[in-house]
Amino acid sequence: MNESEFEMVRGSGNVFRDFEDPHADLKQAKAILAARVITVLDERGLTVRETAALTGFAAADFSRIRNADLGRFTLDRLMRMLAALDRSIKVTVHIDPLRTGQDAALPPA
Repeated sequence: MNESEFEMVRGSGNVFRDFEDPHADLKQAKAILAARVITVLDERGLTVRETAALTGFAAADFSRIRNADLGRFTLDRLMRMLAALDRSIKVTVHIDPLRTGQDAALPPA
């Protein structure tokens, strides 16, 4: 394949939205929180078992997060897990009008 066979498409910043997932914003928020959990574990060099002992959450939960299996998690559970890892959490919500069609693929102004 050469460059002329590819079309450059600008993403919205949310891959779930780009693929028209009906729960795109929720999945993006969960992915961001899960990434933060993984970052803390990596920074501290913690195994999932050590993390479970430290936080009181199941080791299997941290394994699921490491494997990006986030279906069983709610946003508040992920936030509580971060808090148990001694992290403060600041959540900001922006409410924009619903965008459809061509406008939905563009990032907000």
